Amino acid sequence: MAMLQSIVVFTLLLLMLILIIIIIIIIIIIIVVFAFKPWRFFSYPSRCRAIKVGELERPLVSNDVDLAQDQSNDLTRNYDLEGECHLNAALLRPPRTQGLVHKQRLSSASRRLALGDSVVGDVSDPLDGILVGQTLKRRVVTEHLVELQKHGRPENQSQNLRFGTENDRPQESVPNTDAISDQRSCLSLQVVSGPSCGLHCSVLSTSTARLPLTLGRVPPSYLLLKDYEVSGKHAMITWNLNKLRWELVDMGSLNGTLLNSHPINHPDPGSRLWGDPVELASGDTITVGTTSNIYVHISSHNERLVPFGVGMTSDPMSLRRGGKKLPMEDVCYYHWPLPGIYQFGVFGICDGHGGVGAAKSASKILPEMVATILTDSVKRERVVSGQDASDVLRDAFSQTEASMNNYYEGCTATLLLVWADADENFFAQCANVGDSACFINMDGKQIKMTEDHKVTSCSERLRIEGIGEPLKDGETRLCGLNLARMLGDKFVKQQDSRFSSEPYISQVVHLKKSSGAFALLASDGLWDVVSFKKAVQLVVQTRERHPTETENLAEKIAEVMLDEARTQRTKDNTSIIFIDFDSISTVSSCKVRP
Repeated sequence: MAMLQSIVVFTLLLLMLILIIIIIIIIIIIIVVFAFKPWRFFSYPSRCRAIKVGELERPLVSNDVDLAQDQSNDLTRNYDLEGECHLNAALLRPPRTQGLVHKQRLSSASRRLALGDSVVGDVSDPLDGILVGQTLKRRVVTEHLVELQKHGRPENQSQNLRFGTENDRPQESVPNTDAISDQRSCLSLQVVSGPSCGLHCSVLSTSTARLPLTLGRVPPSYLLLKDYEVSGKHAMITWNLNKLRWELVDMGSLNGTLLNSHPINHPDPGSRLWGDPVELASGDTITVGTTSNIYVHISSHNERLVPFGVGMTSDPMSLRRGGKKLPMEDVCYYHWPLPGIYQFGVFGICDGHGGVGAAKSASKILPEMVATILTDSVKRERVVSGQDASDVLRDAFSQTEASMNNYYEGCTATLLLVWADADENFFAQCANVGDSACFINMDGKQIKMTEDHKVTSCSERLRIEGIGEPLKDGETRLCGLNLARMLGDKFVKQQDSRFSSEPYISQVVHLKKSSGAFALLASDGLWDVVSFKKAVQLVVQTRERHPTETENLAEKIAEVMLDEARTQRTKDNTSIIFIDFDSISTVSSCKVRP
């Protein structure tokens, strides 16, 4: 009897143990399923079904539930595992789930059809910002995109789609090209950290072919990031004409997107839904993945041709110092014309040391200071009539230094100011601190526009000797720096009074017409391996190889200079601005080779 009781007890204990194990296994399965969401790695055929346009365009909030019932176009789209989209005939992106967020994207062809054309039949895409991930109320799209793509656009459909107030239906209207031209904006992006550090691009708000601008790991992303933590198509930037601003939207990336350290992707990253569009401002930092940080610079431009060719390019020369990866600390920029001052423009390069922070600050503040000073009509007229901008340049550098708050970072600053008088005669004057040099070649003669401010230069030794603290024999650095003049570096300037931010001001050069004049600005990465004479030879040779080309010649010459620096194995960041006063260009991007 006792043995039978023991067997029963043992059996009950064994059954309880098995039950406990089963419960633990079920709990573990539930945790794994809900924590890792493995279903997001599988695509569902049902999501590729034909969906009506009305379903795609259904607004977040609508008081009229029948507003989109009469839309009848069938559109499809397939997805891959990376969250990228392969466009079918309709070229519209259906939502991943039956959610409230409306997300779509159009190809350039569809944008031309959906947004209307300019007078010559090519669309300005100022409404792209509305069409990419924006949350809108009571809105539908009434164009039959599929039929338009199959049969072409009828003659009576050269119009924009314009979305009005929340009670308005889409209406057809002719785009106001004058208003668009008055609101031209230039967006510049520079990768300041991560595997693609140094990559740099810029685009105008009116550049139809380049917008929307995609950030991603695979082509055809405009900013191609070689970072395995970045999705194939990670984020998108577009211009919103209605709000006159640049907007950033996460495209359902796996690792999310941060703007100034704040996430902007969809709250549920596993859903692969697009985030809501967020306004970009100059000075913002976009983070994609975990290490790729992208600096944003936005400048305003009046819609008019730059009166001469401009080519800009940069290369961090990442592998030139014994395989050591160099951070990109150069910033190149130009503004033509200055906001509200149409006969003046600036071109500049800042070469940072100790980090890129000071170069970023100076490249933003310095042109703003020049523009602020020149808004005074008396000072502006004094420059034009007296053909001398020395006081403007000196004050701009002084105010920039006072505005900067960089204690442990500094930078060179070379700024070329160009202006025109009433007779369209052009003049140029340069100011600089540091060793980023500029020269102008006119009628075959080289005019040096800058002064070298290395501690070892004769001019700096004389200046330092003049303040009563001469350098010792063999002394080539001050506080570990080889420069005696720079912007920023507030800490070392407090420790040693021999440092200065007073700029060298060049003579004014009258840029004669048909003189073959050009200007070349570059950081020391170029001048360490290429002389002024060699640079002139390269310009002449490139012009001879392309005798009939004018619009893109400046860009080609800038690239030739960069190639030469690479060939000569420069060991420093290299940034180049080439200005061809004999040719005409619109706007050039500052390209950086990876």
